[in-house]
Amino acid sequence: MASRPEELIVMFEELAARLNIKLVQDKGDFSGGSCLVREENFIVVNKRKPLEQRLKVLAREFGKINLADVYLVPALRLYIESSQSE
Repeated sequence: MASRPEELIVMFEELAARLNIKLVQDKGDFSGGSCLVREENFIVVNKRKPLEQRLKVLAREFGKINLADVYLVPALRLYIESSQSE
């Protein structure tokens, strides 16, 4: 049961909120990634990039976090795990 890219973005936004990670979607000359600013976690995504590329950034950054004890919609967990093997 694959989810549409738009649905995956919403799932990532909800996951970020639950994990107290600020998700910043902005325009600029960058590809995206995670950072820590004054003890707050951020994931920055470039709005100018295609949706698929933004999803890959989110999957890569959330893949660095131990999500074993966090409930994820199965489609989102599968997307994150499959992105890690690429």
